[in-house]
Amino acid sequence: MKRIIIHWTAGRHEPSEMDRQHYHYIVGGDGTIVSGNLPVDANESTADTYAAHTRGLNTGSIGVAFAAMHGAKERPFSAGEYPITKDQVQAMTQLVFDLSDRYDIPIMPEAILTHAEVEPTLGVKQRGKWDVTWLPDMDQAGNAVAVGDLLRQKVRDLREKSLVIEKPAAVHWIVVLLKLIFGGKK
Repeated sequence: MKRIIIHWTAGRHEPSEMDRQHYHYIVGGDGTIVSGNLPVDANESTADTYAAHTRGLNTGSIGVAFAAMHGAKERPFSAGEYPITKDQVQAMTQLVFDLSDRYDIPIMPEAILTHAEVEPTLGVKQRGKWDVTWLPDMDQAGNAVAVGDLLRQKVRDLREKSLVIEKPAAVHWIVVLLKLIFGGKK
């Protein structure tokens, strides 16, 4: 897979059957991750059945979504009755980190992006899509790329944190190898 595209469903906090048809993973309002009906590898090619989440860009793309933003309006801004929650942002960040790690997808704007970033970043027309341009603690919808940058930074922070956790284990194994090579002598 080449990229991960982050959406919102424009629905309620519980993933619907329609959501499950269009996205590989959906994050519910409480942060629970629900698998879509189709596996990620269904989008290796769009010649057969696949998760249709992004116009003209489904092949090679993993579609993930916040189950949120029912009734949202861009102007004047309203997050609707079911805004994205902080629990969802935390779970989505972890999900995107895990998927990027599993599929070796780099954390860069061309590879991990929101639906709203697709047109300005990749030049693929999306008919005015504005998901995801708002996150909790924002007063109004923001610039698509700036919001995408914020989400990518959260994923990078998780990657850095995982490297710090893995580092002591690596140092331990280096010490073990050195002891084996040099026989533990000083």
